[in-house]
Amino acid sequence: MKNFYKRGMLIIMFLLAMALLVMLAMGQAKAATPSSSTLLFYQQDISGTVTNTNGEPLLGVTVQIKNKNQGVNTNLDGDYSIYASPGDTLIFSSIGYKTREVSVNSQTTISISLQKDVASLNEVQINAGYYNTTRRESTGNISRVTAEEIENQPLVSPLQALQGRMAGVEITTNASSPGAASNIRIRGVNSLREEGNFPLYIIDGVPVNSIPLESTSLLGNVGIDPLNNLDINNIESIEVLKDADATAIYGSRGANGVVLITTKKGRMLGTGLEVGFYYGAATVPNRLDLLNTQEYLDVRRRALQNDGVEPTERNAYDLLVWDQDRYTDWQEFLFGGTAETANANIAFTGGSERTSFRLGGSYFTQGTIYPGDYDYRKVTGNLNLNHTSKDNRFQLNLAVNYGVDRNNLVGNVDFNASTIYLAPNAPKIFNEDGSLNWEDWGGAGLKNPLQGYFNNTSTNSDNLISNIGLSYEIVTGLRLKTSMGYTYYNSSELREQPRRSYDPSESITNKANHLKADRRSWIVEPQILYNQAFGKLNLEALAGATFQENNSIRESFLSDGYASESLIGNIGAAEKIINAKRDNTDYRYAAIFSRLGFNWDRKYYLNLTGRRDGSSRFGPNNRFANFGAIGTAWIFSEEPFIKNNLPFLSFGKLRGSYGTTGNDQIGDYGYLDAYEATRGPGGLYPTGLANPDYSWEINKKLEAGMELGFLQDRFRLSLSRYLNRSSNQLVGYPLPYLTGFTTVQANLPATVENSGWEITFNSINVDNDKFKWDTSFNLSFPENELVSYPDIEQSSYANTYRVGHPLNISLLYEYTGLDPETRFYTIRDVNEDGRFDYQDRIVIQDRNRKFFGGLNNNLTYKSISLQFLWEFVKQDGFSSGFSAGNIGNSSDVILSSLDGVGPYQQLSQSVAASRAYNYVLSTTFPMHDASYLRLKTLSLAYQLPLKFTNSIGAKNWKLYVRGQNLLTLTDYEGLDPENPYSVAIGNLRTLTGGMHINF
Repeated sequence: MKNFYKRGMLIIMFLLAMALLVMLAMGQAKAATPSSSTLLFYQQDISGTVTNTNGEPLLGVTVQIKNKNQGVNTNLDGDYSIYASPGDTLIFSSIGYKTREVSVNSQTTISISLQKDVASLNEVQINAGYYNTTRRESTGNISRVTAEEIENQPLVSPLQALQGRMAGVEITTNASSPGAASNIRIRGVNSLREEGNFPLYIIDGVPVNSIPLESTSLLGNVGIDPLNNLDINNIESIEVLKDADATAIYGSRGANGVVLITTKKGRMLGTGLEVGFYYGAATVPNRLDLLNTQEYLDVRRRALQNDGVEPTERNAYDLLVWDQDRYTDWQEFLFGGTAETANANIAFTGGSERTSFRLGGSYFTQGTIYPGDYDYRKVTGNLNLNHTSKDNRFQLNLAVNYGVDRNNLVGNVDFNASTIYLAPNAPKIFNEDGSLNWEDWGGAGLKNPLQGYFNNTSTNSDNLISNIGLSYEIVTGLRLKTSMGYTYYNSSELREQPRRSYDPSESITNKANHLKADRRSWIVEPQILYNQAFGKLNLEALAGATFQENNSIRESFLSDGYASESLIGNIGAAEKIINAKRDNTDYRYAAIFSRLGFNWDRKYYLNLTGRRDGSSRFGPNNRFANFGAIGTAWIFSEEPFIKNNLPFLSFGKLRGSYGTTGNDQIGDYGYLDAYEATRGPGGLYPTGLANPDYSWEINKKLEAGMELGFLQDRFRLSLSRYLNRSSNQLVGYPLPYLTGFTTVQANLPATVENSGWEITFNSINVDNDKFKWDTSFNLSFPENELVSYPDIEQSSYANTYRVGHPLNISLLYEYTGLDPETRFYTIRDVNEDGRFDYQDRIVIQDRNRKFFGGLNNNLTYKSISLQFLWEFVKQDGFSSGFSAGNIGNSSDVILSSLDGVGPYQQLSQSVAASRAYNYVLSTTFPMHDASYLRLKTLSLAYQLPLKFTNSIGAKNWKLYVRGQNLLTLTDYEGLDPENPYSVAIGNLRTLTGGMHINF
C-alpha cells in the first residue's frame, strides 16, 4: 500500500513539474513575441469573442486568416487573439456551425456569433488510423463514440463504455470484480483459436497488446484487462474500424478489427483548469429465486420419502445434524455487500498561438460486494503537448499516458458459483473470533465452503504508453512524418495462502504463488504524405513503413514453508522454492504500406490500400504476406437530378469495399523445435515440435453500404451488409499421446464465415433555443458459420464443431420427457447401443446472439440535461439449479414436484435421479429465452447559472447524478443475462453523484 501511494505521489509531482516547465516556456515565448514598430506597421492584434446564437461562448472555434497558413482556436470563454493586416479576412469555423467570413479593415475587436449547421455534422473528423477522414467522405465502415458518451459511465476499462453504442461490436463483461478483462468481438469470431480473435488496440498511434494478462486469482479465467491503467476522463474518442477498407492498412494486425483510442489535447490561447469528482456505490442487481429453509426441508423430506430411504446422519445430515430453524440467505451473505466507488480527476490546459498542452491526473477506487477487505485502486497521469512552427511546416505531437494500479483481488474462493446453492440451514462460516468454522462442517464430513477465505491475491501494475510524432512539410502538399512509440507494462502478482485458510487437521503450510509479467515494445513508422488538387480531382497519397519489436517476460514460482503468516511473500524467509519458471519471448514485425485516395468533385471516391507484412512468428519460407483493399463511394445526393427531384434528401451515399487482412496471433517460435532444461543437472527435454511450413491466416472481407440524410440531415440512416471469410486456420493441432507432444502448430483446411446486417439511425428531434433532443439507434444481425472443414469427422474437432453451423455451439442430447414410471428425465439413445456419448448428441444449440443493439437519447432543457441508453439483446441462455432432492439448495421452480406435477422430475436423491439430472443439463430442457432490455446508462446533469459560477471565479460548474445497469427487463432466471451460460455476476448496478468545474 505504501509503495502504491508513493507511486501516486511521484506521478503528481511529475505532473506539477511538467506544468511548471511548460508555463515557464510559454512565458518566455510570450515575452519573445515580436513587438517592433516594423511588424505593427503591417499587422495588428485582433481579438474578440465567439458565441452561439444564445450568447454562450464557443470553445475550439478555428479563427484563420484567409489564404494564409495562420490561425488560432478560441479558449473556454470563446476568446481569441490573432495578428492580422487590415486587408485580411478572418474565417470562423467550427464543426456543427455555419462558417463566417469577416473583413478586418481597421477593426481591432471582432466578436461574432455562429449559427448551428446540422449538415456540417458530416464534416466531423474521424480517426482512420494513419489518416483522418469525415463521415461524408469515408469509404470504410468506422464507428465512433466521443468523450461525452464515455465520461457518463463510472467504469475502469474504456471498452465497457462501448456496450450498446456500436453496431457490429459485441462486448460482454465477464466478472464483477474491477479490472477483469471484458470480451470484445468485432463482427464475430474469425479464428478457431481464442487468442486469434482479439482486435488490435491503438492508443495515440501506438499498438498495445490486447491479450488479457494472466492471473492466479479467480480472474485467471478471464484475465486482467490491459487497458485498466488508462484514464477514462482523458479519452477524446474511440473509433472502431471494421471493414477491409478501414482495416487493410493495418495488414495482419487488423484481421479482427481495430480499436483506436485518442486522448485529449490541449486548447490554444490562455490557460484553463478542469476538476471533476464523483462518489457512489455499486451492488448486485439481481438474485436467484431459491428455497427458504422450510421449503428446502420439505423438499428434502419428500425426496427421501420417494426413495423409501430412512434418513441418517450420513445421508441427511442437513435434516438430523444441522439446525432446522436456521436460515441464511447465502446470496446476501456472499455478494450482498455494497462496493463504494470514487473518482477524482484534474487537468491543466493552456497554450499560445503555436504551442498547446494538456496535463492531467486522476485517482479511482472501488471496493467489493464480497465479504472481506478487497478493493481496486489506480492513479493515472497524462501529458499531451503540441507545437507548430511559425511557418506551419514543422509539427510536434507528444502524448504520454502512465498509470499504476493495485488490484487486491479475491484469493481462490468462488463467491458466486456453487456456494450460492448451500443449504439455507447450513452451519455458520465463521467462529466468534473471526476464524473459519471447521468443527460444524467437519461434523458432516464436509470442508468449510469458504476454505481459502484468508488467501489474498494482490496485483500491482505499471503501464506507460508514449508516442511522439514529428512532421515537416517540404513543399506545399508534401509532408514527411515519423511516429515513434514506446510502451511498458509490468505486472507483479502475489498470492498469499496462509495456513489458517485451510483445515487445521491437514498438513498445510504457509505458502505463496509469485507471478510476474513484463511487456515492452517499441515502434517506429516513417511516412510520406502527399495531398494535391488537380482541378476537380483531389489526390491523397500515403506511403510508410513499420518497424516493431515486442519483448515479453513471464516469471512464476511457489515459495513454501514460511514459519509465520507475516513472512509470506518474503522469498528469503521461505523454506523452499519450487516450480520456478521463466519465459522470455521476442516478437519482431516489419511492414511497408501505402494508400491512394482519389475523389472527383467530392462526389466520386476511390481508396486503394496495400501492405506487405513480415512476422517473426512464421518460418523463413512463409514470413511475409501481402494484404490490400479497395474502397469506393458515390455521393449521389450531389447529382443535379437528385437535388432537383428529391429536395428532402440532403445526403445520400453508396459505398463498398473488398480486401484481405491476415492474422499472426499465435505463439512465438512455433516453427522451431523447443526444449527446456531438466530439473536435474545437464539435461534438456523437448517441449515443442517444429513445423516450418505453417503460414498466415487469411481474412477476406466484402461490404456494401448506404447512408442517407433527410431534411438537412436532421434524420440520418446507415445500412451495411458484410461478408467475411477466414481460412487457412492456425491452430495448435492435437497429436496422439504416443508422439510425445500434445500439439503442433499447423494450418487447418477450415473456413469460417461471418456475415450480417448493421443498421444505425440518428435524429435531431427538437432543436430550439430552450429544448434540444436527439436520438441514436443501432441494430446488428450477426451470423457465424463454419463453411467448410474437409474430413472433420476424422479430426480432433469432430465433437466440437459442425459444418454449416456457428463455431459457438453446444452439441446436445434429445430430451424425450419424463419417464412415466420413475418420473425421471429421459434422453434419446440414438444408436440404441445402451450408452450415451457424442454419437447421441444430435441437437445443435446456437449460443450466439440473434441480434443486439442500443437506443440512446440526449435531452437538454435550458440548464438541465438528461441522457439514457437502452441496450437490448435477443438470445437463448442456460439455467441450472433445478436439481430436485439432493443436499443443497435449488430454484423454487421445483416446488411443483412436491405434488408430482410440472415439467421437473420427481424429488429424489438417488444415484439414478442424479444421473438423469446430469444428462438433462446437456439437452435443450434447461435452455430458455435469455433476451433482455437493459437501462445501461442514465445521466442527469444541471449546469449552474453563469452569473453564479463567474462570481466565484469558475467558467462553468456542472452537477450530475449517473447510473449504470439500473434496470434489466428479462425472463432469464440466472443472475445476469449478459452471461447466459454461467452462474456469474457480470455487471453491478452503480449509482454515482458528482461535479465537473472549469476554471
